[in-house]
Amino acid sequence: MSELKSKFLEVYSVLKSELLNDPSFEFTDESHQWVERMLDYNVPGGKLNRGLSVIESYKLLKEGKELSDDEVFLACALGWCIEWLQAYFLVLDDIMDSSHTRRGRPCWFRLPKVGMIAVNDGLILRNQIFRILKKHFRGKPYYVDLLDLFNEVEFQTASGQMIDLITTLQGEKDLSKYSLSIHRRIVQYKTAYYSFYLPVACALLMAGENLDSYTDVKNVLVEMGTYFQVQDDFLDCFGDPEVIGKVGTDIEDFKCSWLVVKALERANGDQKKLLYENYGKSDQACVAKVKELYKTLDIQGAFEEYETESYEKIIKQNEAHPSKAVQAVLKSFLAKIYRRQK
Repeated sequence: MSELKSKFLEVYSVLKSELLNDPSFEFTDESHQWVERMLDYNVPGGKLNRGLSVIESYKLLKEGKELSDDEVFLACALGWCIEWLQAYFLVLDDIMDSSHTRRGRPCWFRLPKVGMIAVNDGLILRNQIFRILKKHFRGKPYYVDLLDLFNEVEFQTASGQMIDLITTLQGEKDLSKYSLSIHRRIVQYKTAYYSFYLPVACALLMAGENLDSYTDVKNVLVEMGTYFQVQDDFLDCFGDPEVIGKVGTDIEDFKCSWLVVKALERANGDQKKLLYENYGKSDQACVAKVKELYKTLDIQGAFEEYETESYEKIIKQNEAHPSKAVQAVLKSFLAKIYRRQK
């Protein structure tokens, strides 16, 4: 494990212990055990990319200056706030989607004795973010900006989730609602803000910057987040399950995926009919027909074209930025996702 990741996990233990001894609530033994188990199950799993990006970005913004222990701790704490936000979204998201597994094991609400208590656990996860911020950042000049940032991004993500849910209403499977602009809007709000913009915005605030001066950076990161999700849609259908660690189900789940939107754009009348009849059905024969149509319409070629265009656009926007340190941050993000296989 990298040194950075082990340091990051150490900070998790500190934050968890503080939350379990929060003076504003008298924990019983049972509630103490519940919260600890709930945190360990939902927060530190996954790749931790979003959280680690805060400290990586902050290091790049400091242009090689040695960071103090305090700076490392605070950057890690902000990184964990994003992981807490992610955990809160996923716990509730899995309930809304009636999902069965998350990160290769049962969703939290599927565990015996948990069930709908998971809704309240989601709320607890959300509240803990602001406990962490209050404890460690209250005296900082950028404290109010941090609160504002987390509130803003949470609002954008929940609103993106709403568009996704009402567009893919179960029982009302209407492909005519799907378009590239709807796809882009869902992705931008549901994923790009909290996964790409939020970690960099946290690092910029810690470095004493004013976010209002960085709207161009926000735009590049939202573009990257959109590209990342289109890749995800592509890998869901064409990726190797051995490599990505899951079997894609976007076709069965009637997802507003970039692939289906692109297929609708390219299809003739008969092909559209085939899509309308087979998309969103869990029957494997229907799924196979949709995948076959994707091949006929060369959706893979369309994706490669999109990937190249996006990459060039992002590079161009990035090179226009006056700060070399900010350019380095954006390049490090792009390097992680360009042409990824999982």
